[in-house]
Amino acid sequence: MGVFVLVLVVVLALLGAVHRYVWQRLVRDVTAPGGPARRIGTVLVVVLPLLSLAALVSARAGAPFWVQRAVAWPGFLWLALLLYVVLALAVGEAVRPLLRAWLARRAAAAPRAVPEPSPALVPAHEPGPAAAEPEGPGAETGRVADAAGVSRRLFVSRAVGGAAAPVAAPPVGYGTYGVLRGPRVKRVTVPLAKVPRAAHGYRIAVVSDIHLGPILGRAHTQRIVDAVNSAQPDLIAVVGDLVDGTVENLGSAAEPLARLRARHGSFFVTGNHEYFSGADAWVDHVRDLGLRPLRNERVEIAAGFDLAGVDDVAGESEGRGPDFVRALGDRDRARAAVLLAHQPIVVHDAVRHGVDLQLSGHTHGGQLWPGNYLAELANPTVAGLERYGDTQLYVSRGAGAWGPPVRVGAPSDITIVEIASKQA
Repeated sequence: MGVFVLVLVVVLALLGAVHRYVWQRLVRDVTAPGGPARRIGTVLVVVLPLLSLAALVSARAGAPFWVQRAVAWPGFLWLALLLYVVLALAVGEAVRPLLRAWLARRAAAAPRAVPEPSPALVPAHEPGPAAAEPEGPGAETGRVADAAGVSRRLFVSRAVGGAAAPVAAPPVGYGTYGVLRGPRVKRVTVPLAKVPRAAHGYRIAVVSDIHLGPILGRAHTQRIVDAVNSAQPDLIAVVGDLVDGTVENLGSAAEPLARLRARHGSFFVTGNHEYFSGADAWVDHVRDLGLRPLRNERVEIAAGFDLAGVDDVAGESEGRGPDFVRALGDRDRARAAVLLAHQPIVVHDAVRHGVDLQLSGHTHGGQLWPGNYLAELANPTVAGLERYGDTQLYVSRGAGAWGPPVRVGAPSDITIVEIASKQA
């Protein structure tokens, strides 16, 4: 609870600072004092972060599920839009002095009388034309010059601020469409030296980070099931972060998983979000739906390799973290081993225990650019296939989205990993 409170305080401080900056640039600098536009803008800058905060904490706070759903769409979508509005404004900060200088040079090259702006158009923090000024020779020229400066500042503020929303909206809109449309199926071939000829071409459907919750529900699950079944895999691996909520609220949303079809079955390992949502209850529920949970254990696959799964590292807080010795310690290392582990960070343990291929998710590929650069700081691989010693690691971008139902620069995917035998 202490960590949660600390994170909440940091989030509140960050939201407050960012929204104050947005209010300054998009409301104060471009609207008339006391006007309806300023009043509406100020209200929105107060209400939208409150909705975002409610979307972030409502589940943890035990709010009714209908409340979670009511705040999730506006709250989370605003967070995505806010990110790109702030990025656009940051670029605008560099453009602002250049635009002012260009306007000043243009005015100097073609001097002419500049009409004084109406006081209603002058932002409150700018000196208005009605301010007391010295009278005498040159006073009128000074007032005209001041008015020209105010007009330029107002024009630049409106130009930069007015461009922020048109720049931010398209990626957020298209990114939302991509999530709601459902993940695309991609295919990756992974050569494994130890698998026999009989396993050549064996296909594993890797599904991660579905994130059923207040926004993504039963229809999202059905789209994923349809996509997986259409690929006709030999085995299905659901590698964590299935849900963001309790079985009571989301059990029915997960029910289409019972229709997954593969000749060697469907398997499941926990992700960190299961431990926020009641991991044991979800393990029991997915077992009832026909998926086999692998909780620090392994099975022998008839095609000629071992399939192991470990609990997520978040389970350590409940005494159920990954146990590689239990899952892999006494196996025959002459056989290839494929490991299901939600987070890529355990790949170094996989290397020590002779795993040939680790299948993971967790990163979402960054989900919202430039989040991929932050994800690189915390994960050895953010997306795709990489080698660590004798172990290959494949990281899926995931089939859903956490928080904002938006992906920018990191499209969702279901991956068909096709094993290639070097003996073939």
